[in-house]
Amino acid sequence: MWSKDKILTRAQLLPVVAAWKAEGQRVVFTNGCFDLLHLGHVDYLEKARHLGDKLVLGLNTDASVSRLKPGRPLQDEMARARILASLLFVDAVVLFDEQTPLALIEAVLPDILVKGDDYPISGIVGHEVVLQNGGQVLTVPLVAGYSTSRIVERILTGA
Repeated sequence: MWSKDKILTRAQLLPVVAAWKAEGQRVVFTNGCFDLLHLGHVDYLEKARHLGDKLVLGLNTDASVSRLKPGRPLQDEMARARILASLLFVDAVVLFDEQTPLALIEAVLPDILVKGDDYPISGIVGHEVVLQNGGQVLTVPLVAGYSTSRIVERILTGA
């Protein structure tokens, strides 16, 4: 499968997720900006995927990223989506423009909602809806020392 074939609209994603669930596959959902792909991202996404059978990645649009992080994104949404979709352990990438992925999570109703362990379960957007529908909300450990902000700072300072 070409990586670009994994980039779906919300309308395209929902029947795919329904088919996976009908086959008994456990759907994992996570989200983020993923502005500059680095080891921390790869490790996190790989761990998330190993919690279930299929990994759906909600990706902030450029407008959404810029509302959250002034001066960003560094790469446009389609570049970020193609890079993420090329990862073997990412099964679908869907863009969302809202401030949070709540509406997307409500539509997908993943079996497992995942974020990094820098979030408490109660602080993970969508945790209530996933738990109310019989799903799990989990965190995975992050690789220390890796962040897009830290990489950008190192590039700018030459450190």
